[in-house]
Amino acid sequence: MTYKVDICGRIEELPVLPLPSGEKIAFFNLHGNVPLTEHCAAKMAERLDRSRTDVLITAESKGLQLTHCLARILGMDFYAVARKSKKLYMQDGISATARSITTAGAQTLYLSAHDAALLRGKRVAVIDDVISTGGSLSALETLVETAGGTVTEKACVLAEGDAAKRDDIIFLASIPIL
Repeated sequence: MTYKVDICGRIEELPVLPLPSGEKIAFFNLHGNVPLTEHCAAKMAERLDRSRTDVLITAESKGLQLTHCLARILGMDFYAVARKSKKLYMQDGISATARSITTAGAQTLYLSAHDAALLRGKRVAVIDDVISTGGSLSALETLVETAGGTVTEKACVLAEGDAAKRDDIIFLASIPIL
């Protein structure tokens, strides 16, 4: 079973997958899909207000290539990446905990001291592939604030379920929780 979604003129057939809760989601995957990632980044760049954003942040992993393309389009040399595991070089970094419908249990996001410094005193856009419950988004916002930055925009490719009703995020298309 698939779910068809129109992402700013590009039709994608997303596989429908079950969650442990019994609900089903239309699974969106940017990994390895260069044309889709480039399309989404270009459309997102059109909607972001560059005058309000100094730097981007995302969480690994599916938002990573999207944010890379978006930073290139926007002329940004660097962006921050919150990791899902604490690496050796991150001993002096910061962390925040999130809950996501696609991850069992709580998940901690880690930001290196280098990436935290990129955010200090900056206007930051939080970028993700899909926003559903907003758990990962909230953790990213906490990281930005802890680092001394200010979240000015929040953007994703797809708003899932009730996220599509939010007026504080920019999104390209919406998908239901089935």
